[in-house]
Parts: sequence; C-alpha cells; structure tokens
Amino acid sequence: MALDGITLSYLTAELAPQLLGARIDKIQQPEKEEVHLILHQPGTSLRLLLNAGATGARLHLTKESKKNPTSPPMFCMILRKHIEGGKILGLTQLGLERIITLSIQNYNEFGDLATLQLTLEIMGKHSNLLLVDPKTGIILDGMRRYSHALSRHREVLPGRPYLLPPSQGKVEEVSGEDAFRQILYTEDLERKLTDILLARFNGIGPELALEIVVTSSLDGETRLSDCGEIDLVRLYQAYARLGQQRGSNPDPRLYFRLDEGKTPAAFTFVPFQQYSGLPMTTLSSVNEVIARFFESKASHNTLEAKRGSLLKVVQEFRVHLARKLTIYEETLATARESFKYQRFGELITANLYRITPGMEAAAVEDYNLPELPLIQIPLDPRLNAINNARRYYKLYNKAKAALQKTEPLRQAGLVELEYVDSLLVCLHQAASVAELEEVHTELVEQGYLAGRKEERKTHPLGKQGEPSRRKSRGKSDTKPGDKPGKSPIKPRFFQSSQGRPIVVGKNNKQNDYLTLKRGKPGDLWLHVKNIPGSHVLVPLAEGEEFPDDVTLEEAAALAIHFSQARGSSQVPVDYTHVRQLKKPNGAKPGMVIYEQNWTLYLTPKPEVLETILSTEA
Repeated sequence: MALDGITLSYLTAELAPQLLGARIDKIQQPEKEEVHLILHQPGTSLRLLLNAGATGARLHLTKESKKNPTSPPMFCMILRKHIEGGKILGLTQLGLERIITLSIQNYNEFGDLATLQLTLEIMGKHSNLLLVDPKTGIILDGMRRYSHALSRHREVLPGRPYLLPPSQGKVEEVSGEDAFRQILYTEDLERKLTDILLARFNGIGPELALEIVVTSSLDGETRLSDCGEIDLVRLYQAYARLGQQRGSNPDPRLYFRLDEGKTPAAFTFVPFQQYSGLPMTTLSSVNEVIARFFESKASHNTLEAKRGSLLKVVQEFRVHLARKLTIYEETLATARESFKYQRFGELITANLYRITPGMEAAAVEDYNLPELPLIQIPLDPRLNAINNARRYYKLYNKAKAALQKTEPLRQAGLVELEYVDSLLVCLHQAASVAELEEVHTELVEQGYLAGRKEERKTHPLGKQGEPSRRKSRGKSDTKPGDKPGKSPIKPRFFQSSQGRPIVVGKNNKQNDYLTLKRGKPGDLWLHVKNIPGSHVLVPLAEGEEFPDDVTLEEAAALAIHFSQARGSSQVPVDYTHVRQLKKPNGAKPGMVIYEQNWTLYLTPKPEVLETILSTEA
C-alpha cells in the first residue's frame, strides 16, 4: 500500500506545526534510499524519516534508530554541508500531488542566511529526494541522479534546473456534482469506476478509489454504464466526503491481515468499509499509523530476506546430502547383490571335478537349499576351476569391504539429514529476526556457515559424516565475563486451559537448554515421533507423574504444531519424563535419545490449537 495525495494532505497538516521552527541537529542516511533528520524543538527531539524507495517512499516521524554505514554516502554529506544546523520554516504539499517540500533556512558558505528546499517526490520506482535552491531553481543534488538518457522530460543532476515531474492532467478540485458528472461522462462507459477515479482525480490512490465506490453501495467491478442517477449521486457524495473534505478531523486506523494477525494490511485516515472484516486498531495520529505500517512492513521484509538467505544455504546442503545418500544406497544395493559371489565360489570349489578349462558356465546343485536346484554359474573360460572360484571370492570380499565402509557413512548421513530437516523447521517457524539470528549462530557453530567463531574447511560431512570446523582468528563477539557461544534463551510460554504452563523451544539450541538444563527430572517431555520439531516441556510438581489429560493433549497439539507434521492427522507424539532423556556424545543440537516412553496419536482440533496459541506470553 502506497501513500496517496489525500492521505499526504492529512499527514502534512499534522506534521507542519510540529516541525515549524525545528533545528536540524544531525543528518543520517542509514539506508541507500532513506534519510533521517534529527530535529530539536524546545524541550523535545524529533526524528523525521524521508524515504525515496520504490516500494516504501514516504515521510513520517519515527522513534526507530537504525545503524549507520561506516562512511556516509555522498548525498548525506551534501545535505550535512548545506542544511545541517538549519531551521525548518515550513512543510508544504504541492496541491494533492505526492510532492512534499521542506523549506530550510541556514547560513551558506559566505555566512549569509539562505533558504533551500528539500523535496520528496513519491512516484513509485521514480521516487526521489532532491535539494534545490529556490532562488535560482537549480538542483544542488538528488538521491537519484539521472540524465536525459533515462528521462526525456528532465535531468536530475547537480547544476541542472529543477523541473516538476510531468503532469498527468488530473483534476485537482471539483466544484460540484455537475462538474463531477461531466468528467465521468467524458470517459468510456465500459470503463470501471475505480479506474476512472484513479485516472481523472488527483490525490486518489487505488485503495481510496475502491473505498469511494464501495461506500456508494457499489462494488469494485462496477462500470460507468451500470450506474443510474442515484448511483452517481452517491458516488459524488462519497468522493466529496473522502476526497475533498480534508479539513475535518481524521480518524486513523491500522488494519491487520487475518492469516497472520500481527502484520498490517492497510492504513487509512478514516475507517474504510472495504476493510470491515479485518482486525483493526485506532491510533492517535495519521503519522502514527503510517509509521507503524511501514516499520512493520520493513521488519517483515527484513525477516523474510534473512529467512530466505538461510533457507537457501540449508536447502542447498540438504540437496547435496540427499544426493550423497542416494549414492550410498546404490553402492550398498550393489554390494548386497554381490554377496551371491561367495556362494558361487563355494559351489565351484565343491564341484572342481566337474569343471574343465574352457567352460563358459557350470550347472551345479545348490546345496544351500533343500530342493537342491540346479543353478548356472558363469565362468571365465580362460581360467581353471580354482581361479574362477578365487575370482568370485575376490568380488565377494570387495563387496563386503564396500558395505563395511559405506554403511557408517549412510548412517551418519541419515543423522545429518534429520538434523538439517530440524533446521528447516526452525527457519520456517521463526517469527522474528532474533530467532533467525539464533539459528544463524547455530549454523556457524555447526560449520554450515562461515563466521567469526568457526568456519568450514572441508565438506560438511567430512570423512565420517561429521562437520569439519576450525576456529577463526577473528575477534570474539562475546563480552568480558560472558561464556563463549552463550545467547539469550527465550522459549515460547503457553498456558493450558487448566492453567498449567507449557514451554516450547523455538530452535535446536533452545531445545537443548529446555530439555537438559531447564527441565527437572520429573517434568514431562513431549516430541513428535521420528519427525523434526520443537521440544515441549510440561513442568510437574514433586511426586506428580502426569498432568491432567486436557493439558497432555494440548501440549501434544503444540508439539505437532511446532513440527514438520503441522497440519497432519493422527500424528504420533512421544512423551516421557526428562530423567529418561540422554544426549549422546557428539550429538547435534536438539537431538536426544530415550528408551522408555508412551505414545499419543492425535489430530489437533483447530479451535483448541487457536485457544492455546492465543495464551502465548
């Protein structure tokens, strides 16, 4: 969702009084397309964000401080030279265009007071932020520079005259209902109303155009030819209320997606009927809803980008590992097939008197079977019977050696595959960047990624299927007094419908902590049988063997939900006491073994799962 001109008009009217007279203390450019102005007003400090990105162009006040690059970009240095220390004289919008200008007064290099303009143009992939001298109309610099080779209309280069983006010929204001109708009737009767509003009236974005149509008791597919007299009256009234009465007090809302609940879907300056079915919250200002929306969107994009990069690494390794396991299986199958050569050698030895040189095959009785069937044994006619037997014994011994060497590699590969699948579950279910960072740390520690602490020096499986690692000579990330590799452990906490706590690990390292350190010997431990997933712990009182049946089923439902079996039916869930768990030496994070356990087969009920998930602390 992008800012439209009418929402911007509410925003500028709200921000202008707050910014008027503010001094620009610092200028930062934490991202390629984003500038932060740190402002000082008597008794308070403000941070104004100006973004000229293709998908998130906007401006708003923010409290979010981002990490700055080691050396500031050129545009940031130009801004610091000309407007740092200056005073904001005003914030204006060009009509209903998505062009916002900050007028800033500061001393120039000659010591004279001069006024410059910092202009934000919100135009999708052509968005830009420019510093202009209004006295001469010359561009001092732009966040994006381009010449006539990219744009025939204008150049954005230092020293070139500033020209406004080309006009789209839209109507700024409509004087009345008749003028509104006149504009509509110049359009194709088969054109959708939403398309007409978007193309002909300035300040209206796709969401607002749809809202005008929806509040007119029409739908988004309605065409102009479908409208009667009353429909056009309602359409004008909706347009006048939403598009022209901008002096009224806004009632900003933030709407959230149904499937995720925490991810914003849209922001509006008044309640929108088209979003009536979505969860919604009312905020105090237009600035706040815009800031919340875009900061959540940026956070979500960062989360998905990091998740994608880690998934790519793990998935590529899994493909490589699966390919190696296929080779191991084929080698073992060939070796097992070659075990018959031992029997061939024995039968040839038992029938030496019947085999003469030059024979290509020998028909002998197989005394290993009670029926004594005749079998044909291929022979090398160049060899005598003894040498033919020796040849088969040699082939058998070769197959036996291949089996002895390959089977341990296959077993190690299967263990590695199970661990890699658990990493994929952790990555898919991570709900924050912090959770992904924990998995990233685990990948570094296990040698799947190069890092400051450990690096891979050979293939991750090495010779015996174990990751090969070496310590880095780089500086440690740990603070004095911290244990190496220690990271904050924050598992998920739920409460059963009976009021009992249920704790769920978020990743393999947390699973180890939960099971081996946090859990007491008498606590109940649950895990989906033979499927990668989270460890679940139900704390029990001393002398208590099991929780109530409801809590047990809810804990099992959580074990299924936070596993690779999510969405499946009749899933087996093992449960036992922590005292029964053991971690073999050299085992991967999150891997334990146990001998005594009970198994519960469960298909989680959606309503029960939804209720227990809503109790997460």
